[in-house]
Amino acid sequence: MRGHTLYLECENGISGDMTVAALLDLGADQEVLRRALASLSVKGFETVISRVKKSGLDMCDFHVVLDEAHENHDHDMEYLHGTEESHSHGYEKAHHSKQGEGHAHRGLPEILHLIERGDLTVRAKEIAGRIFRILAEAEAKAHGVPLAQVHFHEVGAVDSIVDIVAAAVCLDNLDITEVIVPKLNEGQGTIRCQHGILPVPVPAVLNIVQAHGLPLHITETKGELVTPTGAAIVAAIRTADRLPQAFTVLRLGMGAGKRSYDRPSLLRAMLIQTGSEETDVIVKLETNIDDCTGESLGYAMERLLEAGAKDVHYIPVFMKKNRPAYQLNVICKDEDVERMEQIIFAETTTIGIRRVSMERTVQQREVRTVYTPFGEAKVKVCRYGGTERFYPEYESVIALCRKHGKNYQEMFQMVQRFCGLLD
Repeated sequence: MRGHTLYLECENGISGDMTVAALLDLGADQEVLRRALASLSVKGFETVISRVKKSGLDMCDFHVVLDEAHENHDHDMEYLHGTEESHSHGYEKAHHSKQGEGHAHRGLPEILHLIERGDLTVRAKEIAGRIFRILAEAEAKAHGVPLAQVHFHEVGAVDSIVDIVAAAVCLDNLDITEVIVPKLNEGQGTIRCQHGILPVPVPAVLNIVQAHGLPLHITETKGELVTPTGAAIVAAIRTADRLPQAFTVLRLGMGAGKRSYDRPSLLRAMLIQTGSEETDVIVKLETNIDDCTGESLGYAMERLLEAGAKDVHYIPVFMKKNRPAYQLNVICKDEDVERMEQIIFAETTTIGIRRVSMERTVQQREVRTVYTPFGEAKVKVCRYGGTERFYPEYESVIALCRKHGKNYQEMFQMVQRFCGLLD
C-alpha cells in the first residue's frame, strides 16, 4: 500500500539536523530513533531533542552534541564567518582529530558497513545508504579524488552519520513514500570549512543539484542555507517538484536550525493528502492479433467486460509481412489477470499476452440517482480539486430516450440540468 506524502518547504534552506527535527515534530517515534542511533558503532556524541522558539514560533530542535575530539564547528558562526585565526585553529583541531589515536578513518564502504550492522529496518538502511552515496559522489567530484578516497569530514564526520541515519529512521517510521520539494532556497557569499574558504553554494551542494536536477533559487542572504547533507537528503528522497492544486494538511512539523542569518533558520514539513484523488495499481494486458474475425473480437470484448475488466479496446496495427491486425488492450485488477487471460486465450487466436503493472491516479467518484420529469437516471459524480462534475450514465439516458421518444443529446442535457438538485 502507498504510504504518506511529505511536503518539505525549503524557503529557509535545509540541513540534516533541521530535517530530523521537522520529522520528529511530525510525530516520528523518538524511542525508535534513540534505539537505532544507540545501535551504531559510533562514539563521541549524544543527542538532545528539545523545543525552541524562532521568530516567536515553537518548533523542535535536534542537537547532536559532540565531544571535544569530534567537534567540527559546523554550527559555530564565529568559525564559519570569523577571522583567519579562528579558521586556522579550527582546521588544526579537525586535522588533529582525524589523525588522532582511536578515531576511525571512515570511507564510504566503512560507513555503509556501519549502517548495515545497525538495528535499523531494511528500508531505513536503504535510505541512509542512498543519501551517503549521493553525498560521497558529490564530495569526490568537488575534491577531484576517486570515490574510495573520500573520507572523514566529507562523509564520515560523526554528526553527518547521526543526522543521515536519524533522517532515514524517521522517514521510515512515518511511512513516507512520496516527497514533494518544489525548490531549494540557498544563500550566497563565502563560508569557512576544513578545506578553507568556499563560495556559497558550496561545490558539493552544486554537484548534487546538478546531478539530480534539483531546482535551486539563490536568495540575498549572505551565508549557507543548504548544507551538503541537506541537499543529499532531498536528492535521495524527492519524488515530485509540484504540489497538487488542492490538498489537506494532516500534520505540520517545524525543525529548527542552528545558524543565524537574516531569516529564521527553520524547515517546515507537512504530511499532506489530496482528498480528491485516489491511487491504486492496475494491470494492462495486451496482445496483437492478425488472424481473428471481427465477430470473435467483438464477443471477446463482451465477455471481458462482463468478467469485470475496467476497460477493453482495440487499436489497428500493422504486423510483420505488412499484415493489418488489431492490438487488444485490457485494463483490469491484479487479482483478475488470470480470469482475463483465460477469456482472451479462449475467444481469440492469440498465443501470447503481455502484461504490465501500472500505478494510476483516479478521481473520487460515486454513482447516484437523479430524479427528472421523465424518470430516474443514474449519474456518476466525480470530485477533483474541491469541485464536482456530473456525468449521466449512458444506459440510464438511452432507457429514458426509448421510453419517451427523445433523442440522446436532448435527454442527456436534461438529466445534467437536474444534477444540481442532488444532495
